[in-house]
Amino acid sequence: MIFSVLPKRFSTIAPIFQPLHFTQYKFLHLQNKLLKENNSYSDFDLETYYTCLLKNITHKKHLQQIHARLLVSGIQYNGFIITKFLNVSSDLGLIHYAQEVFDEFPDPYVFLWNAVIRGYSMQNMFNEAIKMYLRMHEFGVRPDGFTIPHVLKACGGLQSAGIGRAVHGHIYRLGFEWDVFVQNGLVSLYAKCGRIDFARVVFDRVDDRTVVSWTSIISGYAQNGKPWEALGIFREMRRVSQELDWVTLVSVLSAYTDVNDLLQGKAVHGCIVKMGLEFECDLRIALTTLYAKCGELVVAKSLFDQMEVSNVMLWNAMISGYAKNGCADDAIQLFWDMIKRNIRPDSITIRLAILACAHAGSLEGARCMDEFIINSDYRHDIYVNTALIDMYAKCGSVELARRVFDKIINKDVVAWSAMIVSYGLHGQGCQSIDLFHDMIQAGVIPNDVTFIGVLTACNHSGLVEEGWYIFHRMKHYGIEPRYQHYACVVDLLGRAGYLEQAYHFIRKMPIEPHVSVWGALLGACKIHRHVTLGEYAAEQLFSLDPYNTGHYVQLSNLYASVRFWSGVAKVRVMMKERGLSKDLGYSLI
Repeated sequence: MIFSVLPKRFSTIAPIFQPLHFTQYKFLHLQNKLLKENNSYSDFDLETYYTCLLKNITHKKHLQQIHARLLVSGIQYNGFIITKFLNVSSDLGLIHYAQEVFDEFPDPYVFLWNAVIRGYSMQNMFNEAIKMYLRMHEFGVRPDGFTIPHVLKACGGLQSAGIGRAVHGHIYRLGFEWDVFVQNGLVSLYAKCGRIDFARVVFDRVDDRTVVSWTSIISGYAQNGKPWEALGIFREMRRVSQELDWVTLVSVLSAYTDVNDLLQGKAVHGCIVKMGLEFECDLRIALTTLYAKCGELVVAKSLFDQMEVSNVMLWNAMISGYAKNGCADDAIQLFWDMIKRNIRPDSITIRLAILACAHAGSLEGARCMDEFIINSDYRHDIYVNTALIDMYAKCGSVELARRVFDKIINKDVVAWSAMIVSYGLHGQGCQSIDLFHDMIQAGVIPNDVTFIGVLTACNHSGLVEEGWYIFHRMKHYGIEPRYQHYACVVDLLGRAGYLEQAYHFIRKMPIEPHVSVWGALLGACKIHRHVTLGEYAAEQLFSLDPYNTGHYVQLSNLYASVRFWSGVAKVRVMMKERGLSKDLGYSLI
């Protein structure tokens, strides 16, 4: 009821009203009558009255009626009331209406500019917020400490470090560089733009750090793929006894999830329970993601089942946990349960379900997923279609993968690479190379994954000369080979029997050989029964990765292939001494 929030001086007229609907606006008519009869009400009374009234607005029609009364009363240029009016309009999502009211105001001062910039920023209309900020400068209005945070949020939304740095320069010229709210905004801005180094510089200069300051830098590191740094900042935060909030804990859980540290994640879970935050939706999602990714699927499912409100991010976390922990069938079943409950999946959900179908390897299931996507809003989503290409390839049908590929209109490098890798998986090296050349002719620049796909295809098809040529074309596109590329070349040479060349290639590598490089050489030695070189490769593997049983088994198989049984026995003794055992294999038909 409107009269329940009015100042006491209006309480004498409150009993006249029944529960008030704004469509009537009897209150406004009566107030206008009182103002005409009694001139004792001051501007402060009007401001208080309209402020209370605006707090209860729920519809555009109500807002328009108040606007009409302001015009009739001749107070449409009261800056305090119009500022409140603009803020309420923005909160209701009526930012364009707010802009119209703002444009009618002669010579608007900083609070009105702030209200419109805030509105655009709240509605994620970041370009418009930046344009209003620039227009504000053109009109010679000096921003204040409340302007800058909304502008910084808009820069972060656009992920434009260039505009952000320009605003940073304004901040120095305006003298707001020591304002903690502005500093927090800068940390968040640079983190969203991927410039976590700049964010850290700003953070280190914050003297009076708040929980928002700490959370901004922790989440920045976590979102930029630097979980260890995020956790280091968190430990520093705990050392200075800074109070935690749920936003901080979400970022910390995300970091522990990225490093698969279930033990510390459980400690944070205990902290959450002690703080009484276990029912916070975002924390529940973060905990489900942690347990699911770390393989604790029973605990994750228990947290998932306790959520009363369906949230697509929670479903994504659970489906991802199943898909990435060898429970592809459970992931697929959960996806279809989600569809039956009329919970609308997003692009991430679809891609996770496709990943699960790829792991399951069922062509029938893959076709069902494809049919669902054709009838959904994601049929033209390039990320979804790229995932479909990979799914069909792993389910055994490179023809269906190519059909999906051909339907994509604007193919990016990821789509081309996925199809190239698909041909490689099926040993169709010539088709993979032809598609690589088609990609170049289409003007798409290959990336490092593209070359891995082409080199793998050459491996599986025995195309040594073609693979050697393509490897040396990498630098032409400004791509420095990584250990995966070197491993592909070693595998390429080794499979073809060029073991000495493969060894010399490894010795000339500009980077330290990785486990995969020596593993490729050992595998080739096993194929061609080259014991001496195989033993050398195995020694390198044992020093780099001493607890991987696969390396010992490969060496044992090499010895067995040449009937060197004492060597086989020696490997078994070595495994026993190191507490290793060979996992039993099984086939699924």
